[in-house]
Amino acid sequence: MLGFLKPDPAKKLQKAYEKKLAEALHAQRNGDIRTYSTLSEEAEKLYAELLAAKR
Repeated sequence: MLGFLKPDPAKKLQKAYEKKLAEALHAQRNGDIRTYSTLSEEAEKLYAELLAAKR
């Protein structure tokens, strides 16, 4: 009945995913490839969780 008051876990994962991608982009632009690859890997994991949450 009051389902609209419950937080949407997919939105939270989407924001975390976008933030992680932005951090990876900044690391890549600064030439820190090791950090870029680490952040990209974490973003991929978040994306997999996001897809699972949407199902």
